[in-house]
Amino acid sequence: MAADRWEAYLDSLEALGWRFGLERMQRLTSLLGLPQNRFGSIHVVGTNGKSSVTQMIAALLEAHGTSTGACISPHFVRWAERVQIGGAEIAPQEFAAAMERVAQAAEVANRSLEEGDAITQFEAATAGAFVAMAAAQVQAGVVEAGLGGRLDATNVIQSKVTVLTSVGLDHTEWLGDTLTEIAAEKLAVLRDGTTLVLGTVPEEVAALARETADQRGARLLPAPADPGDDISLRAAGSFQRHNFALAMAATETFLGRIDREACRDVAARLLIPGRLELLEGDPPVILDAAHNPDGAAALAESLPAVSGGRQPVCCLAVLADKDAAAMVAALAGAVERAICTEVPADALAHGGRPGARSLPAAELGGLCERAGIPAEAEPELDAALGRAGELARAEGRALLVAGSHYALGTARALLDATTHPRPPGVGAPGPDSPPAV
Repeated sequence: MAADRWEAYLDSLEALGWRFGLERMQRLTSLLGLPQNRFGSIHVVGTNGKSSVTQMIAALLEAHGTSTGACISPHFVRWAERVQIGGAEIAPQEFAAAMERVAQAAEVANRSLEEGDAITQFEAATAGAFVAMAAAQVQAGVVEAGLGGRLDATNVIQSKVTVLTSVGLDHTEWLGDTLTEIAAEKLAVLRDGTTLVLGTVPEEVAALARETADQRGARLLPAPADPGDDISLRAAGSFQRHNFALAMAATETFLGRIDREACRDVAARLLIPGRLELLEGDPPVILDAAHNPDGAAALAESLPAVSGGRQPVCCLAVLADKDAAAMVAALAGAVERAICTEVPADALAHGGRPGARSLPAAELGGLCERAGIPAEAEPELDAALGRAGELARAEGRALLVAGSHYALGTARALLDATTHPRPPGVGAPGPDSPPAV
């Protein structure tokens, strides 16, 4: 079956079941023969940095001779982007084969669920990743949690290593109102007798991590904040150095060894799409998925090194459930002006967030003005990109697209592919991959 049929199948499913829980996912994976148990796994949880760390670990494991798959989210354009085998997006025929098996199993599982309940998009997509990785006979799977951890569909893996990247106030409507409540949801994935690799977190979260590890008989390994002076990253941003240090610690824990020469090689060629991703052109374009205050602060800190020292013009879209005021405050002083826009509804639906909505462009523009960022409101993303590009080109500045994962795929599709080609690299589509849009 064509891969696009299964893209449409995932689009047709409910984004979230009427109740949280692992029962649906457990039934689905049981019907599939527990594919997640056919490879060793590393579980990556946290507020920010999950996708970067997941892809970094996968690349490092491959460089150490361990065949590896990765399950990441969200995607920018295609659901298939969420499944990587050997550092590249899964081939269309392999994606189709995995999703056909999932659809058949989901039909059976749905018959045993309560009326009105059914396998969700994220559950089906995650199960598809497990099936694909098992079919590829990978030795290791690096799995990024979707929302939280405890009741997340990914929490059916028997992980050997858990990585907690960071904890911030995001998704509070689901995970809790305090850092410790949110951290508890994420730390709940830690398996007995395994290892928790801990990123830089507030002391109250570190204390909870120590307590949780002690209760589970798990080893706690605080990761260094930097990978070392001998490691030079192609991926831009000071936050990526911290992420790479986390990835190295997780890799060493999983394998019981680390080869720094292999790490240097990965660092020198690794790119993470949508994280300070620079597209050369006129104007140069920077794509960054910063979608909460901590992410916006990390972006602001690293922008000067990517933008040539001149504040970029920002095309900004933020979802209504985010702390937009805090995000804008973090970007104040880092961007020259903002063209405020909205994520198209179809992009949210195809990205796994149907029913979500953007903060109105005019309201976002008002927040920018109050924070000292000159702003214009243009609800249509294509028009906003055009206006921001026009200003950036006229002033010799870069164009920054930020504020939501779900804006980047649409923005990338609207950019001239010949003027703004995606550079090749680990974690990005290569020359034989489908066109990056």
